[in-house]
Amino acid sequence: MKKIVLSLIVGILLMPMSIKADEGMWFLMFIERLNHRDMQKMGLQLTSEEIYSINNHSLKDAIVQFNGGCTAEIISKDGLVLTNHHCGYDAIAELSTAQKNLLKDGFWAENRKAEIKPSSLFVRFFVRMDDVSKRILSKVNPSMSEADREKAINAEIAAIEKENNEGGKYTVSVRSFFQGNEYYYFVYQDYKDVRLVGTPPESIGKFGGDTDNWEWPRHTGDFSMFRVYADAAGNPAEYSENNVPLQPKHFLPVNVGGVKENDFAMILGYPGRTNRWMPAAGIEQNVKFAYPAWVEGAKTGMDGMKKYMDQSDALNLVYASKYASTANYWKNRQGMIDALSKFGTSKTKAAQEAKFNAWANKPANKAKYGNVVATINKYYGMTNEKSRHDNYLQQLFRTTSFGTVGRTLGRQLEIYAKADATKRLQMAQGIEEMAAEFFKEVHIPAEKDILSAQLKLYATKSTGYAIAPAVKKIADENNNDFTKYVNAAFDLSVFTSMDRIKAFLAIPSQGLLDNDPLYSLSNNMLTHFNSKSDEIAKAQNDFSASYRLLVEGLRESKIGTIKYPDANSTLRLTYGKVRSLPADKRNDAKINNYTTLDGQIKKYKKGDQEFDLPIKVLEMNKNKDYGRFADKDGSLHVNFLTDNDITGGNSGSPVLNGKGELIGLAFDGNIEAMAGDVIFDAKLQRTINVDIRYVLWIIEKFSGAKHIVDEMTLVK
Repeated sequence: MKKIVLSLIVGILLMPMSIKADEGMWFLMFIERLNHRDMQKMGLQLTSEEIYSINNHSLKDAIVQFNGGCTAEIISKDGLVLTNHHCGYDAIAELSTAQKNLLKDGFWAENRKAEIKPSSLFVRFFVRMDDVSKRILSKVNPSMSEADREKAINAEIAAIEKENNEGGKYTVSVRSFFQGNEYYYFVYQDYKDVRLVGTPPESIGKFGGDTDNWEWPRHTGDFSMFRVYADAAGNPAEYSENNVPLQPKHFLPVNVGGVKENDFAMILGYPGRTNRWMPAAGIEQNVKFAYPAWVEGAKTGMDGMKKYMDQSDALNLVYASKYASTANYWKNRQGMIDALSKFGTSKTKAAQEAKFNAWANKPANKAKYGNVVATINKYYGMTNEKSRHDNYLQQLFRTTSFGTVGRTLGRQLEIYAKADATKRLQMAQGIEEMAAEFFKEVHIPAEKDILSAQLKLYATKSTGYAIAPAVKKIADENNNDFTKYVNAAFDLSVFTSMDRIKAFLAIPSQGLLDNDPLYSLSNNMLTHFNSKSDEIAKAQNDFSASYRLLVEGLRESKIGTIKYPDANSTLRLTYGKVRSLPADKRNDAKINNYTTLDGQIKKYKKGDQEFDLPIKVLEMNKNKDYGRFADKDGSLHVNFLTDNDITGGNSGSPVLNGKGELIGLAFDGNIEAMAGDVIFDAKLQRTINVDIRYVLWIIEKFSGAKHIVDEMTLVK
């Protein structure tokens, strides 16, 4: 590992020794200096080198980013991958049909040949990281505009990525931290042949549905299993029948001894996004403008999808993944509104900013920091209504495929129409394949209803910022009723059937595209969404510079006490303990840090979409048929709580004991602490995990797939 810059070493040495153990998403390369002593006191038995090493295998070699959005872990010498059910949801839905519904009924491959390859799925292994802050920041100066600064930084990033990718062998990503005050590069290796090994039925993997999402107590078997394949030499390779299971550098042993209150627990994973430096005015914007629009727009789209999903298994599969993703964030954003409002988070931030502003306007600091807070507040004041507008439009884009057709399928048809005959011949098959994938995820009657409802919501609720001109024209001409227009547009558009796409490919016409109502509407909305006035552009430029200075000044003045960078989908470690919440009469467990199969059965509702269960689960629970996975108290534990600091992207992350053994699988947080992306609450914040013994019980006892458990290394 290269030496880090002197200033960073000095900063570390000056850090207070009483770092709070359960708060923080830490870089692995700094564990020895920042956290190792605290972790040892709490129960860690590994050296820092056993957690992160460049030259020797370590825990980091068993942790993968799953398909770019979740986390997963390697749990056998043959590349067996464990992640959440909701992380594998897209792949499972894709591989399901109405006749063979793996999503609904579950699936376990009886052997390696029976494992199924989704069309597109990859895992990313972390190789190494290093600090390039000094190098990158030497290319910029305070007189640069934000655009010029970004250009200079991007040029240096490109050079760093090229230097470290070893001719394309690795993926290299340079990321900014502390709002552009530090930069690190990360080296990864991607494996694209990843196959489905098994999944419990949806009634187990998604038990509790939207009702229980973000809630405790939980009783959800949120897991699925895949396998990584490689060529004969262990290198990444495209799918081939000749590929073999990957022999990983490290895999996690599985501990079946169970957990108890105050046991050490650490989580490694890829948390997606936190904003713990967010200014008070930004929090206010989210609570009062952005998130309410997000929630309302998401619910409008969900209602439109659900109407058709309930009609048949086939239609349910069309929208299952999009609905699940929309519903997850719908409840999350409402929870954030409630939590941020209840705990007065913006007031806490405002008090910190007032203290900073006093420091910033001291004579020694005024020239650099004096206008920072005022500039930030001005920007948010100018963009509050735009943020509301943008979130209504974003939910339209996210819940109907035709909102963004202009930049997806439409863009390809436009390139095709303008190309010569030779180029068209090269493009045609790719466009047909793209269209086929597009139509797999749309049902035209549903799309009409969703688009009509979203356009009406957008036109009538985004009143403080001008809406897209095309939408306004339709709204004015139809008294905000978009049904008639949308129905006519679908009748006329080339984008509403595979036959029409093929007809266009046979006789392409730019004029036909220019007059296509859905294409024109989509392009108009996208152009409007991406546009901004010169005034807002300048305010945004000033805001970016001031936000960076705010974070720099908060760190320099010691007014800001956060020692770890915000999450941004890079590998982090968080540590804490198994920790209960106050007693809750809804939980039958003796201590409110775990739930049991008995508790799950009490929630059972026959035929209910959220709370139904396979009859076999009820029978096995009645007979206490838990096998070797029962807790010493005689019950089967389903989920448990820790106080680790996680966020979205940590879904699927391994929960490890002090020996680095797998004890559970992180899958959710509690709604009382939904402010956690902005401010950590040590009293309330919890991580909800699937007990690994419940996972193994589902595989071995319920599903009869003992051969899969047998390839793991079980310890007590």
